[in-house]
Amino acid sequence: MGKRGGKKGGKGRGGGGGAGRTRSQWQDLTRENEKFERYYNEPEFLPEEEKDAFWATMRKDLPNSFRFTGSRGHALAVQQRLKDYHIPEITSIKYEDEFVEPPRPVSWYPDQLAWSMTTPKNVIRRFAPFSQFQKFLVAETDVGNISRQEVVSMIPPLLIDARPGMTVLDMCAAPGSKSAQLMELLHAGEEDAIAQVTEQIKSGTAGLEPLGPEGLNDDGRSTGLLIANDSDYKRAHMLIHQMKRLSSPNLIVTNHDATMFPSIKLPPLPTTDGSKPRNRYLKFDRILADVPCSGDGTARKNVGVWKDWTPGNALGLHSTQSRILVRALQMLKVGGRVVYSTCSLNPVENEAVVASAIERCGGAANVKIIDCSQELPGLKRSSGLHNWKVMDREGRMWNNWQEVEDHRNQEGINGLARLAEGMFAPTGEAANLPLDRCMRVYPHQQDTGGFFITVLEKTSEIKAKPESSNVIPKASVAALAAELDSKNNEVDGKPLEKLESLDELVTPDQAAQEELAKNASVAEAAHQPPYSATLDASLDASTPASPMKRNADDLEEELPAKRTKLHDGSEVLVGDRPVHVPAPAVGTGIDTPGDSTPAASAPTAQPFKKRGPRQEEPFKYLDPNHEELLPIYEFYKLSARFPRDRFMVRNAEGLPTRTIYYTSALGRDILTSNEGQGLKFVHCGVKMFVKQDAQRENVCRWRVQTDGLKIVEPWLGPERSVVLTKRETLRRLLVEMFPKVTDDGWKALGEIGEQVKDIPMGCSILRVQATGEEDGLPEAMVLPLWRSLHSLNLMLPKEERRAMLLRIFNDSTPLINTTQKQGGQTEPTAEAEDIALKEENAEVGQEAQDDVDDRETYTKDGDEEDRFNTTV
Repeated sequence: MGKRGGKKGGKGRGGGGGAGRTRSQWQDLTRENEKFERYYNEPEFLPEEEKDAFWATMRKDLPNSFRFTGSRGHALAVQQRLKDYHIPEITSIKYEDEFVEPPRPVSWYPDQLAWSMTTPKNVIRRFAPFSQFQKFLVAETDVGNISRQEVVSMIPPLLIDARPGMTVLDMCAAPGSKSAQLMELLHAGEEDAIAQVTEQIKSGTAGLEPLGPEGLNDDGRSTGLLIANDSDYKRAHMLIHQMKRLSSPNLIVTNHDATMFPSIKLPPLPTTDGSKPRNRYLKFDRILADVPCSGDGTARKNVGVWKDWTPGNALGLHSTQSRILVRALQMLKVGGRVVYSTCSLNPVENEAVVASAIERCGGAANVKIIDCSQELPGLKRSSGLHNWKVMDREGRMWNNWQEVEDHRNQEGINGLARLAEGMFAPTGEAANLPLDRCMRVYPHQQDTGGFFITVLEKTSEIKAKPESSNVIPKASVAALAAELDSKNNEVDGKPLEKLESLDELVTPDQAAQEELAKNASVAEAAHQPPYSATLDASLDASTPASPMKRNADDLEEELPAKRTKLHDGSEVLVGDRPVHVPAPAVGTGIDTPGDSTPAASAPTAQPFKKRGPRQEEPFKYLDPNHEELLPIYEFYKLSARFPRDRFMVRNAEGLPTRTIYYTSALGRDILTSNEGQGLKFVHCGVKMFVKQDAQRENVCRWRVQTDGLKIVEPWLGPERSVVLTKRETLRRLLVEMFPKVTDDGWKALGEIGEQVKDIPMGCSILRVQATGEEDGLPEAMVLPLWRSLHSLNLMLPKEERRAMLLRIFNDSTPLINTTQKQGGQTEPTAEAEDIALKEENAEVGQEAQDDVDDRETYTKDGDEEDRFNTTV
């Protein structure tokens, strides 16, 4: 898979073949590959009459696509701006006597919240309306209202049927586009539910118990939880950057190998007989396993696929994919759903993985393939395959496992060591699996990339069988040895098949270097792993290979959370460098309470001698009556109905020195129950209150952070409210930073002038009301204000100010800082302290650095977070 140019000096993103190629070099790549084309021209994949259309589409560039994100109400408001202004402007353009095709909504995506555009770049660059459209896309993407995402990658979350109140796991989540979709589903209907609850409370008809419909019965708040996981620490922080935009307290981000995702403890239930409470472990209602894959369905976008495609890419990932899916089924509740997906079209990574995982979990009696053929009307798709061939690394086709075994017995195993029975179509009783219920989306069907999706339901408890060497390929010494050197079958005079350990296999031979690296299949949460992790990779001398996990036998007595830290592979020399390679894996089918323990025998995700990730600050919850919290309750007249036992800080001392976070109740229970247990939590909580300098004593210095404002705003008293209804007033607050409110300055603030003139210092809540009038505003909003000694400031970061100006007013006026004279000198007044407010919503200290790092562009299959000015 080729890398894409990013914003940092054109450096690549993602991983895979074609490393280091620039965008201009892509254009020189020939979109041809004999093995690639020969394999997918097999009759199992497509009818003969569709093949020309399939390959013609595969050779075209992929259309741009994007999705409106966040709460449904806000997403529809942003979408309306596109419809009302940009679409009419674009449809008026003529190019070569033809009207230009504008962006169009994706027909099968609910509420037209996903759009696609096929306009050529030479047309986009030629006409002014596209320039305005580009600015709109860039601004809204920067603030998280639009997510750039490939159309087909939007499908899996739509089929998972997640609802508020559910526990959901995204096993391979970065960069987070699918996680964002899942989070939106968990919060569906929340705004309306909270509004109904607060109305009942104000009217005095509410009881003492929490109110709200199922899943939203925490006084209208969602009781669900999304755990978004990624095996790579840096990608986990990219995921955080994407997800923080949704400001959800119902999110935990973890950093674990998906094949061995650890058990998560819950608080024990009290007993009535005085006995010791039993341990409880979290089970999930829904799990998304959007696994690492070879990514050949992305060939339209990642042109390097054409050059780098080999059958070994899929063969090297099959076992990792199978382990992830088995682990998902172990952690699932009975009656729960797993959605398995890849952006590959290869059945070795798709139907074969589904069949192998179901077999290991006890067959169709325990796991059912759900028929989704009636879901998402308008989405064109093909059925899953029942029969397919497997291509080995030399390009030979094999119809079934028996053919491979016969050839091995007669000719030897050269080129066949990584083939396994589980890669072929199932036989015997398993042949009756309804694999046709799997879903294949081919590029030519609706001008997209290629994708594979399967929805599985767990119908009874399972105990996973040990891995079979016939189903999951093992790195046996004999198999490795035969492929390393088929002509020389000895090392230091000793027959290779007699070697007792891989430690004896020491050779500087380049072929050996390549083959040893090929067996390091890393469980990365990206659809295209580094090319060195696939079977046909060559070993880059500058990149160490990967150590493997300890065998499951060695891990059986270890705590589940500790297992991901342990590895004990054999060490061999590659050139002059020690490299770990896997010992033969032994599956144990371990089961502990709730069958929620890690799956057996999994490859590691940590490079050799790689420095460990930065130690995360702990999550410490505050006493509801903490001395710093009591003044906040009083200042904002916080309703007693708002939960006060979910406030948290991120430091070992548990002191609210700078920021106070808020989490859901289940998030709190998980973080406290698993503290010190080895689980790698990297994020949880929404910033609710941030400490602010003030110019007088006896002022509440804790302001409401924008991220948490929507969560707490319905529960605040009216004393700190400022109501705004006029467009021009909001525009001035957006453009002008620190307008004066002393002397006669308040008069220039129009309708809110009287309200803010005498308001006490500190944070207030600006309630923007939608009136429907010509001089009114299209959308209701709540925004934080800070009233200092002499001025007022809308507490929004600059990029959000600019996005709102563009969206609501079509205005790109530069922001004005009234505290600065010409030349950038600050006025020596009491306003000087307010200068610190300019970037109040920017991250501070290490969190600031994290956000900078998170903004590095990254691509995973069709999920893209990128600036639209790189392509539009």
